[in-house]
Amino acid sequence: MTDPGTGRCGWCGTDPLYVSYHDHVWGRPEYDDLALFEKLCLDGQQAGLSWLTILRKQAGYRAAYDYFDPVAIAAYDEIKIAELLANPAIVRNKLKIQSIIKNARGYLQMQEEGLSFSRFLWSFVDGQPRQNAWGNLMDVPVQTAQSRALSKALRQYNFTFVGPTIVYAFMQATGMVNDHLVQCPAHEKCRVLASI
Repeated sequence: MTDPGTGRCGWCGTDPLYVSYHDHVWGRPEYDDLALFEKLCLDGQQAGLSWLTILRKQAGYRAAYDYFDPVAIAAYDEIKIAELLANPAIVRNKLKIQSIIKNARGYLQMQEEGLSFSRFLWSFVDGQPRQNAWGNLMDVPVQTAQSRALSKALRQYNFTFVGPTIVYAFMQATGMVNDHLVQCPAHEKCRVLASI
């Protein structure tokens, strides 16, 4: 359901940070390799937590992880992992910390194979944002055939914390699918961006 006062998707509530994320980020098509890499890593950090928790820590993550430079992250050693485990600005979970390192190495492997990370990801929706027309939050799926296929493909490059549900959340956030409810003002804005 949408917020009766604003028409926004009801999931964003009233927290100003979350509302801004809904209005200006979520569902907007993103094609930049490094921005997509950062978002996929952060979505994995959300596992078991709310997205708002991660959103509040985004600046801390950027500072802690060399602004998501895959080359720098891929070289992290046990000393760096220990440093990250002591950093209150991020989620201090060893598996999640190791996940970002593994993802950086997978990203670099793709580059070595001549693959654009963006084109690889977007190929799972044929390079075009999918325009859905949901009227109720209960109708929005938590995973799809495309998110399952992308999850499987990412795992072949040793990415972790990329299950089909996390991947679908990532696809929604980066505009690979437009899952704003049709009543939400952002639905049309994202639809127009997809056609540019």
